Amino acid sequence: MLHLRLIIPPHLSDAVVQALSANGAVAHLAVLPGAARRPAGDVVLCDVAREGANAVLEQLRELGVDHEGAITIDDASVTLSDAAHRAAARTPGTGVDAVVWEEIEHRTGQETRLSATYLVLLAVATVIAAVGVLLDQPILVVGAMVVGPEFGPLAGLCVALVQRRPALLRRSAVALAVGFPVAMAVTAAATWAMTAAGLVDRSMLLAARPLTDFIWRPDALSWIVGFLAGIAGMVSVTSARSGALIGVLISVTTVPAAANAAVAAAYGVADEAWGSALQLLINLAAIVVAGVLTLTVQRLWWQRVRPPARLRAFSAVRRREQPVGAAR
Repeated sequence: MLHLRLIIPPHLSDAVVQALSANGAVAHLAVLPGAARRPAGDVVLCDVAREGANAVLEQLRELGVDHEGAITIDDASVTLSDAAHRAAARTPGTGVDAVVWEEIEHRTGQETRLSATYLVLLAVATVIAAVGVLLDQPILVVGAMVVGPEFGPLAGLCVALVQRRPALLRRSAVALAVGFPVAMAVTAAATWAMTAAGLVDRSMLLAARPLTDFIWRPDALSWIVGFLAGIAGMVSVTSARSGALIGVLISVTTVPAAANAAVAAAYGVADEAWGSALQLLINLAAIVVAGVLTLTVQRLWWQRVRPPARLRAFSAVRRREQPVGAAR
C-alpha cells in the first residue's frame, strides 16, 4: 500500500474526495477540513493499493492538486486492514510488480545529481578497484563495487529515456560523463603516488592475473552480463525492492573496468587501457539498453492491467460541471 497525504484548496476538496471515494484502489480515506495552512486548504489522507496508484495520481494531477496544493507519497510497508486487502483484491495486478512512475522518477532523480558526495564515492570505489586489480584480489574489487554510486544515474538515464524527461536525462548523462573521467583521473594519480611510494609497480599490472584479467578483455559475455545487470537494476527500482545488492551487480560491470583502464593508462599499457575502456562502454550501453527495454515492457504491461477508465472518469466529469475557482 501507498499512503497519500494531500493538501487540497477548498474549491477542489469536494471533487478530490468524491474521486477518491469512487476509486476501488483506495482503501482508507480521512478528511481534515481547514487543517492546512501553507497552502491553505483541507488535508486529505488515504491509503492506495500500489497497483492502482498510477490511476489515482492521474486523477489528482488532472484536477490540478499538484499545482494548487500538494501530493506526498509514502510507502506503507505494513497495513493491517481488511479494507486494504479488499482494495488490493479488486485492483488489477499485484503490488510487488506495480510500477508507480512518480515514485520511480523521484527516487532516481534524487540519485542523479552531480554532487561532491557522488564524485568522492565513485573516485574511492575506482581507487579501491585499482588496488584489487594490481593485487589480483577479487575481494577488493567486490568492496569497490559496494561503494560505487553509479547505479543511480544509470537508472535515471533509463527512466528519462522512457518517460521523456529532458531534465532528468541531462542530469543523469552529466553525472556519468563527468563522474567516470574524474574518478579515472583520480585513480591514475593515485597509481602514480603509490608507485612513487614503492607500494605498487608496473610489473604487477603486466603479471598474470587469472582472477581479474577478464576486466579488460571484452567479449560477447560482457554484453550479456551488462544486459542482465540492467534488467535486474530496473526491476529492483520499479518493484520497490532494495537496490543495494542490485547496485553491486551494476558495479561489477563498470567500476572495475574504469579502474583497470586508469591503471593501464597510468603505466602506459595502451592495449589494456583501450580494452578496459571498451569494456566499460559496452557494459554501460548494455545496461541502458536493458533498462529501457525493461521499463518499456513494464509500461506496456501496466497499460493493459491498469484499473478501468470508469474509475478515473469522475474527475473529468467534475471539471466539466464545476466552474474554475468555484467555492464549495
